[in-house]
Amino acid sequence: MRLITVKMPEMYVKGIDELVRAGRYSSRSEVIRIAVRELLKRELWGTAVPSFGAPLAPIEHVEGGPEDAVTY
Repeated sequence: MRLITVKMPEMYVKGIDELVRAGRYSSRSEVIRIAVRELLKRELWGTAVPSFGAPLAPIEHVEGGPEDAVTY
């Protein structure tokens, strides 16, 4: 794999960290890889994004974002 550096808003980092803390993913890298893969599948490769299990429920409120967004 190739290492890249990405800048993102603090709200995104907090959301990613919450997903990792909740045990849904093992690392920030895993969250970002999956998100990018799903975006490429939808936007570039034209394949439907498969649904894995039940839809995600809100994990926890994350403060400091647009209207204090809730992460899913």
